[in-house]
Amino acid sequence: MKRQVPGLAAITHTSSSEIPDGIYLVRVNGAQFRWHASKPFYVLRLAVLEPSFFAGQPIVGRLYCTQKAMWKLGWFLRDFLYDPELLAREQVDEKAFPGLRGIVKISHTVINGISLINLDGFAPASQWEELSTTPIYDPATSKTERAS
Repeated sequence: MKRQVPGLAAITHTSSSEIPDGIYLVRVNGAQFRWHASKPFYVLRLAVLEPSFFAGQPIVGRLYCTQKAMWKLGWFLRDFLYDPELLAREQVDEKAFPGLRGIVKISHTVINGISLINLDGFAPASQWEELSTTPIYDPATSKTERAS
């Protein structure tokens, strides 16, 4: 039996369309808490704003909520300008995530044959001009253009 599943082709892209490791200005499109006995985490759905070549591309990553990883969640929330009142009350509201903007540094890793995106670092969106000078490979640029 065949079943039509709209949108399936868009999420089953090849690795050639994968966003390369680098630094991106992003907007949070959503976040969802996932409970796991040993490693609870938030799934973050981000949309690239800059560099413009990758604008609109999705980035999906995890932020763990274990005691050892709490510093990284705090770093993300602080740099993406999450509500300071909620932070002071130690509350995370998933409905407050969409629209937050900031800079994320990503890298890729393969675990058990599955390619995952690591969220390696964060910075406030106001630092984009300063941090965006890091070159990111642009597949549309030819070798001769990169050499000059």
